[in-house]
Amino acid sequence: MHRFGHSAVLPLLAGAALVASIAGAAAKDSYTIGVSNTVQGNGWREEMVCAMKAQALASGKVAKLNIAHRNTDAAGQLEDIRNLISAHVDAIVVNPADPAGVNAAIAEATKAGIVVVAVDQAVTEPSAYVISNNQQEYAYLGAKWLFQRMGGKGGVVYMRGAAGASADTDRDKGFKKALAEFPGVKVVHETFTGWQQDQAKQQILDFLATGTPFEGIWTSGIDNVIVDALVESQATMVPVVGADNAGFVGQLSSVKGLTGAAVTNPGSIGGAGVTLALQILDGKKPAEKTVLVEPQIWDNADEAGKEKLKAAADPSLNPEWPVSISIPDWTTYTKQQIIACKGPGE
Repeated sequence: MHRFGHSAVLPLLAGAALVASIAGAAAKDSYTIGVSNTVQGNGWREEMVCAMKAQALASGKVAKLNIAHRNTDAAGQLEDIRNLISAHVDAIVVNPADPAGVNAAIAEATKAGIVVVAVDQAVTEPSAYVISNNQQEYAYLGAKWLFQRMGGKGGVVYMRGAAGASADTDRDKGFKKALAEFPGVKVVHETFTGWQQDQAKQQILDFLATGTPFEGIWTSGIDNVIVDALVESQATMVPVVGADNAGFVGQLSSVKGLTGAAVTNPGSIGGAGVTLALQILDGKKPAEKTVLVEPQIWDNADEAGKEKLKAAADPSLNPEWPVSISIPDWTTYTKQQIIACKGPGE
């Protein structure tokens, strides 16, 4: 099984060593897991759901997945989670639309004896467990690298994710932390992409048409279409920061004149969420309520970075899928299983 990077997560996993839980119901041979996700059609989210399916299948402990996977808001997700409660699932793995907006339903699930694990983004309901990529560090690493490449001055285009999403809020904190360290860098354009490819590409094309000068672009993981827009419009190629999506990782080795960096943000965190839910159901709980996967940065500005990008590149994947298709110690499926995107019984 191919595993790219993420060596930094191992100390954290050791720090969050699982301990046996005295309380709780006895472990069962198989479980029904509910899934709630509010963004459909985004490559990262699709990989996340496929990782959930693959890990459920590979575990041998999940009889059925009950998946609510659609474009909706916190109110819609409240309804979805309550439907999963009514279906008497054993655990719910949720990527929350809002950090507090689904707390009522999470509390209801916990009261009903259902384990709730939030992935990718945190929730503020204290009964939930969280396993997430470190979103603040994700933004800080990429922004700091970008501002250094810009020589500590000039205009940056700041292309965010979805307004109100906790991952976007955390990334904004990391971006602003780096920005404070480089007073010569100014944001000349800020926009919310909604983590949608077509929307982000149109936004950068509209900005380019204004003729506003800029020296760098930071993206919240919508990256390959931004590079496409620069190439198609014959704009000056400036440094670009994105995620470890297969398309962008490939561009960093193939697009003439492009200098950039990919910050790891594995969609396979969905599979890790299934693993954590099963561990808890089996009577083991993490030492901490929140487990973070630490990001790495791969850039094409030096030979060491180029080697990392070359090792990580996987043109066989969907361009919108992160190349980090697994997380050591948290996922056990094969590459074939995550690409097949089949869960138990499918």
